[in-house]
Amino acid sequence: IADALGWRGHVIFTSGASEAIALALSHVPAAGIATSPVEHDSVLRVTPAAERLPVDAQGRVERTPRPFRMIAVQHVNNETGVIQPLESLDRSGALLFADCAQSAGKLPLPDADMIAISAHKFGGPPGIGALLVKDLALLRPSGGQEQGYRAGTENLPAALAMAAALEQRDDWLPRAERLRARLDRGIEQAGGEVIASNAPRIATIASYRMPGVSARAQLIQFDLAGISVSAGSACSSGSLKTSHVLNAMGWDETAASEVVRVSFGPATTEADVDRFLRDWTRLAERGR
Repeated sequence: IADALGWRGHVIFTSGASEAIALALSHVPAAGIATSPVEHDSVLRVTPAAERLPVDAQGRVERTPRPFRMIAVQHVNNETGVIQPLESLDRSGALLFADCAQSAGKLPLPDADMIAISAHKFGGPPGIGALLVKDLALLRPSGGQEQGYRAGTENLPAALAMAAALEQRDDWLPRAERLRARLDRGIEQAGGEVIASNAPRIATIASYRMPGVSARAQLIQFDLAGISVSAGSACSSGSLKTSHVLNAMGWDETAASEVVRVSFGPATTEADVDRFLRDWTRLAERGR
């Protein structure tokens, strides 16, 4: 797994990125951590007292206003697909933790001290992930397995499947980028809005606003058409609460409630995109 990712540190197996995040952030007092307000819920839940770094209208971290012990910022946003400029953050000696659940296996890993990854995001099985650590001294021992840093019997079959998934070819990503660009253009031509269209985005995630039609109505109609999308992150596909990511980017409640998230994978085809666009356009016209 380390070789496939180009990682030169340690690998600690976990049940997924959420556990890896909790493991990484638990050893630093929350007051010494800075995160962004557009992080995944699993980061926000374990850092309630952390300082939230401001983001711009594209959802990118703008600055780190003072020194911190640790900066915890995702590599790719799980709702908008925006790639964070981690290499340009002013770390001032702080440790950098990167949530790479959405980017591992698709983009080169950032230069971070600790990284969380999740197998099912790059074609592996659910229920297995890892915390990548440059120096084990950064962690507090907490269990009997994984060199003493995690309790619980290792899931060897899942770990092997995770390794196999990372070794698969990723030549589908340029095609996914073309498909996402095709859908971006179609949505805009149909009167919709592409979220964070001016920021670098990964090929596998996009969010779109349908003015005048709530995400609730869109989810129902797309589901009836056999199309799976979500309102907000895929993890919250059963929830209809307004996205905290869009709120942090300056969106008002009405506009944010009209946004759905779409994913692109190895099996996505041009026909899939065109079919989704036809249904999207028909629903938008009906809404108008």
